[in-house]
Amino acid sequence: MPALKENSSEVVQPFLMGCGTKEPKITQLCLAAIQRLMSHEVVSEAAAGNIINMLWQLMENSLEELKLLQTVLVLLTTNTVVHDEALSKAIVLCFRLHFTKDNITNNTAAATVRQVVTVVFERVVAEDERYKDTIDQPVAVQGNSNRRSVSTLKPCAKDAYMLFQDLCQLVNADAPYWLVGMTEMTRTFGLELLESVLNDFPQVFLQHQEFSFLLKERVCPLVIKLFSPNIKFRQGSSTSSSPAPVEKPYFPICMRLLRVVSVLIKQFYSLLVTECEIFLSLLVKFLDADKPQWLRAVAVESIHRLCVQPQLLRSFCQSYDMKQHSTKVFRDIVNALGSFIQSLFLVPSTGNASATPNQTGSNASGNTGSAQTNQGVLGMGGGATVLPAFEYRGTWIPILNVTVQGSAKATYLEMLDKVEPPTIPEGYAMSVAFHCLLDLVRGITTMIEGELGEAETVSQTTTDTTSLPAQSSEQQDLQSVSDQSEKELVSRAVWEEMVNACWCGLLAALSLLLDASTDEAATENILKAELTMAALCGRLGLVTSRDAFITAICKGSLPPHYALTVLNSTTAALSSKSYSIQGQNVQMISPSSESHQQVVAVGQPLALQPQGTVMLTSKNIQCMRTLLNLAHCHGAVLGTSWQLVLATLQHLVWILGLKPGVGGALKPGRAVEGPSTVLTTAVMTDLPVISNILSRLFESSQYLDDVSLHHLINALCSLSLEAMDMAYGNNKEPSLFAVAKLLETGLVNMHRIEILWRPLTGHLLEVCQHPNSRMREWGAEALTSLIKAGLTFSHDPPLSQNQRLQLLLLNPLKELSNISHPDIRIKQLECVLQILQSQGDSLGPGWPLVLGVMGAIRSDQGESLIRTAFQCLQLVVTDFLPTMPCTCLQIVVEVAGSFGLHNQELNISLTSIGLLWNISDYFFQRGEIIEKELNKEEAVLQKQAEEKGVMLNRPFHPAPPFDCLWLCLYAKLGELCVDPRPAVRKSAGQTLFSTIGAHGTLLQHSTWHTVIWKVLFHLLDRVRESSTTADKEKIESGGGNILIHHSRDTAEKQWAETWVLTLAGVARIFNTRRYLLQPLGDFSQAWDVLLDHIQSAALSKNNEVSLAALKSFQEILQIVSPVRESEKPDTPPAINVSVPVVVGTTTATSLGRSFMRTDSIGERLGRYNGSEPPVITDEIEDLNLWWAAWNSWYRIGSESTRPPITCDKLTFIPSQPFLTALIQIFPALYQHIKTGFSMDDLQKLGVILHGAVSVPISSDASPFILPSYTEAVLTSLQEAVLTALDVLQKAICVGSESMQIMYPAIFDQLLAFVEFSCKPPQYGQLETKHIANAKYNQIQLFAPAEWVALNYVPFAERSLEVVVDLYQKTACHKAVVTEKVLQNIIKMLRIPLSLKYSCPSESTWKLAVSSLLKVLSIGLPVARQHASSGKFDSMWPELANTFEDFLFTKSTPPDNLSIQEFQKNESIDVEVVQLISTEILPYANFIPKEFVGQIMTMLNKGSIHSQSSSFTEAEIDIRMREEFSKVCFETLLQFSFSNKVTSPQEGYISRMALSVLLKRSQDVLHRYIEDERLSGKCPLPRQQVTEIIFVLKAVSTLIDSLKKTQPENVDANTWAQVIALYPTLVECITCSSSEVCSALKEALVPFKDFMHPPASKVQNGES
Repeated sequence: MPALKENSSEVVQPFLMGCGTKEPKITQLCLAAIQRLMSHEVVSEAAAGNIINMLWQLMENSLEELKLLQTVLVLLTTNTVVHDEALSKAIVLCFRLHFTKDNITNNTAAATVRQVVTVVFERVVAEDERYKDTIDQPVAVQGNSNRRSVSTLKPCAKDAYMLFQDLCQLVNADAPYWLVGMTEMTRTFGLELLESVLNDFPQVFLQHQEFSFLLKERVCPLVIKLFSPNIKFRQGSSTSSSPAPVEKPYFPICMRLLRVVSVLIKQFYSLLVTECEIFLSLLVKFLDADKPQWLRAVAVESIHRLCVQPQLLRSFCQSYDMKQHSTKVFRDIVNALGSFIQSLFLVPSTGNASATPNQTGSNASGNTGSAQTNQGVLGMGGGATVLPAFEYRGTWIPILNVTVQGSAKATYLEMLDKVEPPTIPEGYAMSVAFHCLLDLVRGITTMIEGELGEAETVSQTTTDTTSLPAQSSEQQDLQSVSDQSEKELVSRAVWEEMVNACWCGLLAALSLLLDASTDEAATENILKAELTMAALCGRLGLVTSRDAFITAICKGSLPPHYALTVLNSTTAALSSKSYSIQGQNVQMISPSSESHQQVVAVGQPLALQPQGTVMLTSKNIQCMRTLLNLAHCHGAVLGTSWQLVLATLQHLVWILGLKPGVGGALKPGRAVEGPSTVLTTAVMTDLPVISNILSRLFESSQYLDDVSLHHLINALCSLSLEAMDMAYGNNKEPSLFAVAKLLETGLVNMHRIEILWRPLTGHLLEVCQHPNSRMREWGAEALTSLIKAGLTFSHDPPLSQNQRLQLLLLNPLKELSNISHPDIRIKQLECVLQILQSQGDSLGPGWPLVLGVMGAIRSDQGESLIRTAFQCLQLVVTDFLPTMPCTCLQIVVEVAGSFGLHNQELNISLTSIGLLWNISDYFFQRGEIIEKELNKEEAVLQKQAEEKGVMLNRPFHPAPPFDCLWLCLYAKLGELCVDPRPAVRKSAGQTLFSTIGAHGTLLQHSTWHTVIWKVLFHLLDRVRESSTTADKEKIESGGGNILIHHSRDTAEKQWAETWVLTLAGVARIFNTRRYLLQPLGDFSQAWDVLLDHIQSAALSKNNEVSLAALKSFQEILQIVSPVRESEKPDTPPAINVSVPVVVGTTTATSLGRSFMRTDSIGERLGRYNGSEPPVITDEIEDLNLWWAAWNSWYRIGSESTRPPITCDKLTFIPSQPFLTALIQIFPALYQHIKTGFSMDDLQKLGVILHGAVSVPISSDASPFILPSYTEAVLTSLQEAVLTALDVLQKAICVGSESMQIMYPAIFDQLLAFVEFSCKPPQYGQLETKHIANAKYNQIQLFAPAEWVALNYVPFAERSLEVVVDLYQKTACHKAVVTEKVLQNIIKMLRIPLSLKYSCPSESTWKLAVSSLLKVLSIGLPVARQHASSGKFDSMWPELANTFEDFLFTKSTPPDNLSIQEFQKNESIDVEVVQLISTEILPYANFIPKEFVGQIMTMLNKGSIHSQSSSFTEAEIDIRMREEFSKVCFETLLQFSFSNKVTSPQEGYISRMALSVLLKRSQDVLHRYIEDERLSGKCPLPRQQVTEIIFVLKAVSTLIDSLKKTQPENVDANTWAQVIALYPTLVECITCSSSEVCSALKEALVPFKDFMHPPASKVQNGES
């Protein structure tokens, strides 16, 4: 074969010649033969040249053209022998054939040319392959070498270079350098060839700088030049400026140019940076709206080709956008796409224009259809499939399926056969542009996220190896100095630049498309693009762009023109026209909104003043799901844009009517107000899904890092603040989305609750204060749920070991107490209750907080609140006292006390007092344990205080801590004892005294001092103050229908009860615990204070209080002993000896159980005083104490019995029981002070006794106190008074001489009382009625009581008896004699005696007479003894007057007095006269003369009864005292006549008396006779008759008396007067009255004794 090849020229020759014959058959054979030779590679270079020349000739003769082409192809492809000129000739030959008239030849030639060109370049590749091992290729640099220097190229390369250069020349319409013989050439073909070479052999251009040079110098300028007509072209001016020899249409060229550009950019971008910048700028320009449609379409296709190559885009970004003075190419491309899309909507193409009317028409019909069928707007019922399309402001653009995702399959760039511009189908450009955007986003994000991922793993590993703490990538960059980080910094800059460059354009375009999309798939793609961009921006930390994309999705989720401030939607809401579909309010959708979208929900907008309703379309729901997806998957990079996301979700949730349920999850619920939300079935099925995703979204917050979590929480808080602002001032349903989600977030992040607790609860606390009740309620719900969850969560370490966390969790619960809304407080307390029930045992240091919550309830906060809080407290007291630290017990006491003071609900107050009792009982039972714990705690606190150098500050400080606990309890009860409500006071008082009584033994001895002064006396002071200032107004009723007893119907009376209780309690403690109190240093001060309290109570103007005060007085003086035997120490321990004593079963009032104290009182006392226990005394030995008591008693007595100065209706007058009790105290008191009891004291006592007795009683009380008037009974008060005096006189009796001088004073006192029988004492100015007139039978409720004077008679009589007894004992006492006691007695008796029948009681004067007789029988002998001393001188006249007043009383006996009675009374008078005759007259020589004279006058008067000048009716009955007259006469006469007349005076008195009597009788008789005569038949007045009868009787009596007397004693003159009466008597005989007659008879009879025969005239020496 080689030999053959060498001679191939010769071999080929014959065939060539054969071809030369131009004979077709021969030519065909020869060509075939030549081809065979060639295929066997036996053709040498020379032969090849010859063959080509021969082929050329054939070509010129147009012979066998197809065969020629075939031959050339074979020749060139089999090997490389043809090169240089031969090659160029062969190529030209093919070109020439291409331009023949024959179509087939043309096409074949074209194909051949393409193949030949390819072959030429393939040779270069092969050649390079061959030489690559031997010599290193110089690295292709973009050298600026001369284009002629091709000498360096190897042969094949050289051919290729020449060919390519000529192609450029040809396209440029210049002469070729190498392809000699070219006749014509088309630009389109040239461009296609250039494109194919560039596309297929990029490495040739990249490896050989000569070729690179060609690209720069030839191709690019050429392209730019050819583009110029297109650039200059504006739609409408079609003048061609192409310099091409033949007029070419420009679609083919332009399209091919774009293909070339695409290749250049794709393959040689790195070489042609500047040129590419120009190309890209041109591309962007071609998208302009004023360019022809086809041009825009192919430009978009070209751009699409770029968009699917993210690395290329990245290079653009690095080369242009990131360079300082360069065009921002990448940004321009994206923006151009955006504006291109926009322009498609704005300027409808002609095609579009025709389609639009029809389209909108169908749309409208769809609308009407849907209105009735209530399917979506486009649901036309016929199941017609709807074309996917974009629609915006009436422009409707279909979406064509132009390309598979990620590949740029162009349509118009491939139309190489078209000469005319094709008609672009509607929507094509839009669809391509749309895909550009999607591919661009997909490419960029995939690329950057991939690299980011790598970078992060690398940084992760470097971090791990260098064991640096893991940090976010930015910080990592700064720290690590490896190349990696350098590279990463660069990369990050590029990524950020790329995103920054493209996001605006992308966002604008995507938003517009989203708005216009009517196809679910398209919408999905757009949303996905926005979501990936948002996430990418988030990862790169580009906040603005991230927020912008998120905002776009958010806007898409909401109805059009929805005013949401976060999204800065400034669009003014269009005036909403409304029309009704089936009674449903629907908003007319504005033109730009998606009228072609299916409406799936109608709801209320979340706004301050919701205007009508808003509609959600399925697209809104789609966007919403994207939003949820974004938040769910990319929550970590959202940062501050959580706010946008959550705000939008909140509004959507609101419109869809989702309401929060338990734990914060949102569930579909009906809207509460406004037109109700309407949801189609489509969305109904979606709702649970959405709500689920929503919940999952917040559940996934547990995977967020701390920073992101804080972003989320802050966003929720600010959302919630907005919701709160909106809910202000109206009670519409607020949006609870944020609150519910805060709760959900808190619950799922419980494991790291500390980092978010403060912002979370801080905000919820603000929500709880909101005026809108729903809002508040949810705030509280969320807060309490979180607290409960926090406490039950199993933290690590557990709460019991992490006190700080526990307090942190409980703190918000306490903060809730600052909120006044009752519903919040109810929630708070329910939470406390639940915490107690579930965690009560493990609260530990949380107790003060929990108790604080209960204690923070104020009275004004409503009953239910207080009740709930109290329930909590009850639970604590019943179940948890043993589990809480002892230091909290004091707080429990405080809280329980505060409930007692609440005035809402009486039962609670009373029960809380019960709780305090239970607490005290608990203290008592566990005393030792509590004491130990408290002492331990105290030591710690003491130490801390010392370290800080401050004093330990706690109430009742010096006392030991356990005692302080008791004191706090007592102090609390003390406060309750002065509560405004009587029932509370009563209960608290009983409890206080019971607990001090029952548990007081536990106190240290020194603590009693505090109990007395700080608790008990303090309480007494307050009660006294309240009682004295209490209101006296009547309380009508106790609320409801409860009637109040009249003894409690004023505040004052109710306080009185409290005062009574308190005073009694304190007194009892003084009495029972005296053995403890007396050793205290200031017992006497305490005693004085107590006495002062008793005194002020006793003097209070209230019977109940004052009486009780005296009872307490009696108790502390141990007059009545309240101490049960069991309570007294059995044996007072002697000093230094501890006798075990049981403080017996001290039974507490409300507890029926007894408890024993093991240690003895002696031991306890021993512990108090150290070595020396005090002697326990039951009596008060200290005299001072008794005198203090006496002074108090005196003050009480003198104050209470002093009569009031003024006397109005409401004057207070002490009651009988009070006075009785008061006086009864004296005897016992006196026993202790008698040694020092002086005359002064006696005086004081007298004043009090007198005062007490003279106090009247109220007519209400009189039936109970007074005996009926007839019974002679003493009241107990009077008895007490007499007893007191009795005690005194007995004491004096056995007392010393010095005491005996008190007798007269006692007599005075008693005599004063005696006087009461006739002169009841006046009590000040008070009017008293006589008891008979008092109206106590009619009970008058409202009239003030009248005052009734007591019946003092029994008392006075008893006093008189006492006087007589006493006088009988003491008549001879010196003091009695000296002080003229007898005279006083007589003086005193004179009063009742002179009153006689006028005495209030008949018995009085009778008793007085008998007493007088008794006293005189003892006293007169004494008086006679002392006659010479003159001590009795003044007594005699007094006695005479007394006799006088009694025997001749001015009072008249009662009419109904019987004869027997009268006779009895007369016999009394007779007794007196007999006394005179036996005891006085016989001793006349010891008795003053005047006295005797008075007596005589008196007897005289008695015998004649002629004192008054005339008889009046009042004296008629005196005549009946015949017996008395007789005795008087007898005595008188016996005294006058029988004795020797000692003095003429006496005789004269007697004679004088007789003559007066007789004279008077004479007058009476004369007058009677006169009257009788004048009266005729009429009887005379009764009295006159009686009078005359009496005179007649007197005369007969007188004559009898005279007869009995010694004759020598009777004066003759007297007899004469007697006899002179006789004629007058005789004259009376005519009288008609039988009574007078009988009397006259009696009077006349004695005259028989005067019937003597007449005697001598001289008698007794008188004429």
